[in-house]
Amino acid sequence: MSIVSAFLVPGSPLPTLRPDVQVWNQFNLAMQRAGASLKESRPDVVMMYSTQWFAVLDEIWLTRKRSQDIHVDENWHEFGELSYDLYSDVELANLCIQSCEKQGIHARGADYQNFPIDTGTIVASNSMGIGGESLPLVVASNNLYDNGQATEKLAAVAVACAKEQGKRVAIVGVGGLSGSVFTKDIDPSTDRIVKPEEDEWNRRMLGLFESGDCTSIRDLMPAYIKEARVDMGFKHFNWILGGLGGSFAGATVHHYGALYGSGGAVVEFHV
Repeated sequence: MSIVSAFLVPGSPLPTLRPDVQVWNQFNLAMQRAGASLKESRPDVVMMYSTQWFAVLDEIWLTRKRSQDIHVDENWHEFGELSYDLYSDVELANLCIQSCEKQGIHARGADYQNFPIDTGTIVASNSMGIGGESLPLVVASNNLYDNGQATEKLAAVAVACAKEQGKRVAIVGVGGLSGSVFTKDIDPSTDRIVKPEEDEWNRRMLGLFESGDCTSIRDLMPAYIKEARVDMGFKHFNWILGGLGGSFAGATVHHYGALYGSGGAVVEFHV
């Protein structure tokens, strides 16, 4: 089996930049637990998809061996900087590009100094303790014209490439749940999901994750995406589904909570 673990994690920088806020620091602790579990599954590579790495013309893959810089989030710049030092599995990323082209998916690599790594990829990698030279990444962009089905296909292509190279894979989808946010300054310690109905939708979906009822999950997804204004149409979950071949046995929700009004969760899927 090429997939040894799978995770859904938020890409918000707030827990990293403001660990002094207890309700946000709970995400840091959960991400650390998820990262430890990921490492225990002994993958050779982590395949990551972040809703915050936007692409338009092509599907872009990170093909630079080492990406090292300091990043300032465009929304939360007042809280400070995010440093990163990430390694990529270039051989596997290039094979993914070649396989995409064979499948009719226009794809190319990104390999140059100071390429702007997105916040979600940085947060997930740093918080989970992955992306080092001994556990490299294969990072795929979020093509804004792709829907959930196309994203599932993309993940399946990537996993097939890893299987061809005989590599064990951990798959990570980086993104949020409900999408409404507070539009005025709040006291972070009082953070909550903006709309109670969105909180209910989030909890309903997380409950289905825990049960592993993939049929009901697919049935509910269109309504959930619409009613809860889910981050990027929940494509980061489609990435996970595609990598897992469309099903999983259940899930552990390490943490669920609010990130300035939006919903976020750290979920470990049982593969």
